[in-house]
Amino acid sequence: MNGKVVVITGATSGIGQVAAERLAAMGARIVMVARDRTRADATISRLRQIAPGMAHSVHIADLSLMEEARRVGELIAAAEPHIDVLMNNAGGIFYEHKITREGLELTFATNHMAYFVLTDTLRKTLLASAPARIVNTSSEAHRRERLDFDDLQNAGNYRALTAYSQSKLCNILFTRELARQLSGTGVTANSFHPGFVDTRFADGGKGALYYGFLVAKKFALTPEQGAETMVYLASSPAVENISGEYFEKCTVKLPNAAAQDDAGARRLWEISESTSRRSPVPDSRPGR
Repeated sequence: MNGKVVVITGATSGIGQVAAERLAAMGARIVMVARDRTRADATISRLRQIAPGMAHSVHIADLSLMEEARRVGELIAAAEPHIDVLMNNAGGIFYEHKITREGLELTFATNHMAYFVLTDTLRKTLLASAPARIVNTSSEAHRRERLDFDDLQNAGNYRALTAYSQSKLCNILFTRELARQLSGTGVTANSFHPGFVDTRFADGGKGALYYGFLVAKKFALTPEQGAETMVYLASSPAVENISGEYFEKCTVKLPNAAAQDDAGARRLWEISESTSRRSPVPDSRPGR
């Protein structure tokens, strides 16, 4: 990875932080997108200790907002004429039904639309940088669900785990269609399951689901273990010509039937493209 540029979201904790540190140790220059300035500065400080002299950088953005994902993508594209790897990793599970100021359900916006918009904004740079790679963090949680295209944002009956699982299915379908579109360009796209990892994921909740996660974390993988497939997909020569696949433990694994639906992948892409072009809902808060 000497001299390669890696753009990564969700790198201030958990598997994203471990991946950023490992790739920096391998010689990569890390370009982070983070929401929290304090955690971002701490991560950049660690990266500079691991790889002194590398111009690691950070951009602050709230990726739950499409306008922010697009803005930060444009900033990165202007600053980085060459990108070797894009790692879409930021995400979360949200215990309450929340709508962003752009009118999107928070899980769908953060876990899927952020991937779609940031990748779209950096697409020309990645194509010009070929060979290049796109790595999308998904989850085995996708196996619980199929997509209801009439209610992709769970407006009818919101359940946190359902919304999360469907967003992870979206990640795989998005990767599948993206790989189809990029075929022959030298840019690959793959998704992966890191395993259930003891990170900040699912913190700050309440109720049975939250306490279930607390118990499960006692038996979870470490972030170091969870980051292995992520680093593998970003760096290994063994996967340089593999695209459109879903990985677990550094091995191709078949996702569920819904995640192998090419027509569904194209339909999700069309909806996502239309959504990404939608004008934001005006902020109606007093004084705004």
